[in-house]
Amino acid sequence: MRKTTQLRNLLKSGEPLLVPGCYNALSGKMLDKTGFPAVYMTGYGTSLSLLGMPDAGLATMTEMHMNARYIANAVDVPVIADADNAYGNAINVIRTVHEYIQTGVAAIHIEDQIIPKRCGHVAGRRVIPIDEAVGKYRAAVSARDEMDPDFMIVARTDARGAHGGSMDDAINRANAYLDAGADMAFVEGPTSVAEVERICKEVKGPIFYNQTGVSPRFTIAEMAELGIALTILPGALLRATMQTLYDFSKDLYDNGPDAEVRFAAKFKDHPVGDFHTFAGFDQIREWEEAFLVPEELEKYEDSVGHQPAEAAAGDD
Repeated sequence: MRKTTQLRNLLKSGEPLLVPGCYNALSGKMLDKTGFPAVYMTGYGTSLSLLGMPDAGLATMTEMHMNARYIANAVDVPVIADADNAYGNAINVIRTVHEYIQTGVAAIHIEDQIIPKRCGHVAGRRVIPIDEAVGKYRAAVSARDEMDPDFMIVARTDARGAHGGSMDDAINRANAYLDAGADMAFVEGPTSVAEVERICKEVKGPIFYNQTGVSPRFTIAEMAELGIALTILPGALLRATMQTLYDFSKDLYDNGPDAEVRFAAKFKDHPVGDFHTFAGFDQIREWEEAFLVPEELEKYEDSVGHQPAEAAAGDD
């Protein structure tokens, strides 16, 4: 089954879909192996991890869709990817959608910010005129329908927190974008539970919600009651990774190489704890046994290092 169809089927369950954010193929694979049904490629995390720079329109479409391709090919679950403001006007949107579909992701969200854009939870954002934005979403839907009708277009509006914007404007835009054919509406940056309740009541379509920054956090049960279809946690893994790396690097600096031994012991029973198996070396061995001549496997005899558990047991 195509990942695009798989994502649509997940959303048919009626239960809120919780999708954490990843920022590269490794972090995406970690979330996949941990058991999440889908993953989200964060634009902020992509910019910070790939460029070491903030989410301020500095990452190009080439860099963003390259990262999306790496993540989509590293995981077995659908990927929802940040496509910023689609890197231009309605004509640019057509190429953006085609390129992202070819990466293997199942959905993208496109925002109505000007160029250059910036993170939806920092000040200084501005949005394009609504008529221009509607044209972009119409172009996105048209381009999607040419290649894969199951590919999802999420329309994000930043009008709530943009310069001169308002919640009234944001809800009006969200409904206009749904009328243009978008599959889900994403009102970025509500600052209170009351605002989220209003979004869920007045936006006439499935709600995509971002639990980060200035916005309230909800449990799964609360999201179900509100009517939120899908929620992302873009920076949770990135922040946890940064904290873990900080703690590890300090231990390494203070206590030397034994820090790695202590660190590995903590994750011994975790799905990613067997580092070489997680990376895919057992899969490489399976492929070698299936497709290479038997003589190629002689390289494992009397060879020191990681051996797949089943292969090692068979050698005894």
